[in-house]
Amino acid sequence: MKFTATSRSVQGSSASRRLRRAGRVPAIVYGGEGAPLNIELDHNEIYHSVLKESFHASILNMELEGANQQVLLRSVQWHPYKPQVLHVDFQRVSAGQALVTKVPLHFLNQETSPAVKLSGATVSHVATEIEVTCLPASLPQFIEVDLGNLVAGAVIHVSDLKAPKGVTFNAPDTVVASAGAAAAAAADEE
Repeated sequence: MKFTATSRSVQGSSASRRLRRAGRVPAIVYGGEGAPLNIELDHNEIYHSVLKESFHASILNMELEGANQQVLLRSVQWHPYKPQVLHVDFQRVSAGQALVTKVPLHFLNQETSPAVKLSGATVSHVATEIEVTCLPASLPQFIEVDLGNLVAGAVIHVSDLKAPKGVTFNAPDTVVASAGAAAAAAADEE
């Protein structure tokens, strides 16, 4: 994914307010070999990009004054009640340096799992993203969690998932999904 940025020479809260009134968003790019860069972005472009899940878990190409840099989205600050982006943080990415980031989970086959279909159990998605370590070229946009064999009372941990090539899961004991006891069985016990 690609976006355009321009350099920002003024800093401070008053300058940031003026930028926001003009339809711009203050941002910063840090990490890597260079010094931190203060940049500004077009609000509408970044607003629609941030709403996409793939924008959060992808290596992004930032065009800044004719040069391209690879960055990773690290943080987005939102207005408390308006649909307005207030500030964005990016981290520079270098091809040979491993990075640690969170990747979203996509749950598959929940409706056809034995826990739901046969037992009437409720499946809880305990985690919606997991932390991974990998080189930028190996960064997956999402990790699939197949719930097709989940039975009532069972739990799926991060260690039960298949890691894509070149990707390491950082917290293998974390619970990703669980199938609670069947609702009918709980009513019978009472």
